[in-house]
Amino acid sequence: MGILNITTDSFYSESRYPVLEKAIKAALLLEAHGADILDIGGESTRPGALPVSEEEELQRVIPVIQFLKGTIAIPISIDTIKPTVAAAAIKAGAALINDVSGFDNPDMIAVALENPVDICVVHMQGTPQTMQLNPHYAAGIIPDLLEWFERKSERLLKSGIQPDRIILDPGIGFGKTVAHNLEIIQNLPKLKRLGFRVLLGISRKSFLSKILNKTPSELLSGTLALNSLAIASDVDIIRVHDVKEHRDAVDAIRICLQN
Repeated sequence: MGILNITTDSFYSESRYPVLEKAIKAALLLEAHGADILDIGGESTRPGALPVSEEEELQRVIPVIQFLKGTIAIPISIDTIKPTVAAAAIKAGAALINDVSGFDNPDMIAVALENPVDICVVHMQGTPQTMQLNPHYAAGIIPDLLEWFERKSERLLKSGIQPDRIILDPGIGFGKTVAHNLEIIQNLPKLKRLGFRVLLGISRKSFLSKILNKTPSELLSGTLALNSLAIASDVDIIRVHDVKEHRDAVDAIRICLQN
């Protein structure tokens, strides 16, 4: 999954494409480099990020999706917490809702029920404004995470969402300490045992900056290393800024594991 941020404040500056022409050029390059899915977002969810109005978010993402729908061959994902934005993006051509608020909003579930698209359910403790203030899990991150996903998936299934449409994302960096993030990566097979596809988004995130003492622009090697562990753990989707390098890594690992 290639990342396309139609924002001015996403944490990795080289992933920001607030100008339509540059966003389209970047999207075409991500596809050419081997992306299987394109994830388009118009509101930053980095720690401390300020909310964007619904009108502003629509103005950012819809023109890009409308143009790309008839231009690229890979599916488009809309990264949003707003049901109205998700619905408009689907109408414009999106085929996946990536909701970092974990489909807590009944209106977002309604959008998913009304449209035959896949959904990515992201775990986040708190909001982008509060999630990194003091992350804490009474039973431990893995037991709490598994219990949360079991409850969430049961609610979605009972609402009428088919299981093959559900993707689980443990939400690396969304209300987690460095230790929490590393423990999640070490226990990815437990998430897979829940029976759904799993997505992992670790690309150039701050926990890597902390363990390697490097800036986001210096974190390609660290990202590749941990995503390689994720692939070996049978994670289905990795969400990345650097598609070309990860395409080579994914292909090499799969060929090695098949032989």
